[in-house]
Amino acid sequence: MHIPSKLPDVGTTIFAVMSALANEHSAINLSQGFPDFSCPEELIESVHRFMREGYNQYPPMSGVPQLRQAIADKYASLYQTALDADTEVTVTSGATEALFCAITALVNPGDEVIIFDPAYDAYEPVIQLSGGITRRIKLSYPDYAIDWHQVKACINAKTRLIILNNPHNPTGSILTSHDIQNLQALVSNTPVFLLADEVYEHIVFDGSQHQSLLRFEDLRARSFVVSSFGKTYHMTGWKIGYCIAPPDMSAEFRKIHQFNTFTTCTPMQYALAEFLQYSGYYRSLGEFYQNKRNHFLARMKSSRFKALPCHGTYFQLMSYADITDQHDIEFARKLTTESGIASIPVSVFYGDGCDEKVLRFCFAKDTETLDKAAEILCKI
Repeated sequence: MHIPSKLPDVGTTIFAVMSALANEHSAINLSQGFPDFSCPEELIESVHRFMREGYNQYPPMSGVPQLRQAIADKYASLYQTALDADTEVTVTSGATEALFCAITALVNPGDEVIIFDPAYDAYEPVIQLSGGITRRIKLSYPDYAIDWHQVKACINAKTRLIILNNPHNPTGSILTSHDIQNLQALVSNTPVFLLADEVYEHIVFDGSQHQSLLRFEDLRARSFVVSSFGKTYHMTGWKIGYCIAPPDMSAEFRKIHQFNTFTTCTPMQYALAEFLQYSGYYRSLGEFYQNKRNHFLARMKSSRFKALPCHGTYFQLMSYADITDQHDIEFARKLTTESGIASIPVSVFYGDGCDEKVLRFCFAKDTETLDKAAEILCKI
C-alpha cells in the first residue's frame, strides 16, 4: 500500500549518509558531529550506581526534579537568571526532540518561520509538518553574519517564529552583543516568538562571551532555549537535552513532549544532576575545544584548503576553491572514497543548494585522529 509522504522532499540525513560512506571505505570520520573520545568516567560510574540502586522506572514526564533544579542552578550561576525548575525546565530525549516540540507547539498552518542559511537540517521538516512556511535568510559569506536589514524586511503579520542557532552549526559563527541589540529592536512590540538552539553554548572561543537569550529578560520572555548534555559531556548517544521557557510556553511544550517521547532515561538523569555540580567541567569546555581547533588548523597550514572563521562549536569550515571547482557534494564523496576523509558538504544546509566550495570538518577528535586526517588533507 502507498503512503502519501508528508515530507516528500526529505531523504536520509547527510550525516547518516556520510558516516555510512566513511564506514564503507574505512575513512576517518570528520563528518558527523560526535567525539571519538569517552565521556567522563565519573559520569559512567554514576549511571551504573543509580541503575544498581533501582532508579530504573519511569521518571516524571518533565524530568527528575533533581536534574531540573540542577539545570536552573547552573543558569543562575552562569547568567544570574532565576528559573523555576518546576514550570520552566523540561528534560527531553535529546535536543532534536526539544526542537520538534517547540516548533510543533508554536507553528500553525500558514505561519511563517525565519531560519538562517546554511541552516541545521532539523528545523524545516518540523515547520513543514506543522503546516508552516519557511523563510530562509542567507548568512553573509565568509563570516556568516546575520544581515538584520534582511530580517526586518522579512518580518510581517504572518511571522510566528525566528529560529537562532548560536553557536551556529555548520558555520561556527556566534551572535554578538550587536546582534542581540538588533534582535531586541526587531521583535519588541511584536508577537514574534524565538527559538534558540544553544547546544554548543559552552564551546565559544577566543575570549568571546556566549550571548544566550537567557541573559536578556525581554528576549527570554518570548523564547524557547534548547541545549544538550551530549555536546557538553561527550556522550551524544545518550540523547539527553532540555528546553527552558516561560511557564505558559513550557506548558504548551509539555503537551507535545508527553505524547512524543513522554520522558527520558531515568538513571542517566540522576547521574547528570549529580555531575552538574562540577561546574569547572563545562566552564573549561571552550578552552578544551579551542586547543583542538588550533591544533587542527596548525596541522592544516600547509594544505591547499583555506580555513574560514570559527568562533564556536567543534566544526571547522574549509574552502577548497583553490583545489577544484567540483561541486561540494561530489568533492566530499571523492575525499571519502579516494582519500579516506569524510566531511560534510555545506550546500546541503541551504534551501537552494548554494555551493560555496566549502566543507565542514569535525575536530571533536583525539590528537592522533586529527594528525592523521590533516596529513592526508595536506597531500591533496
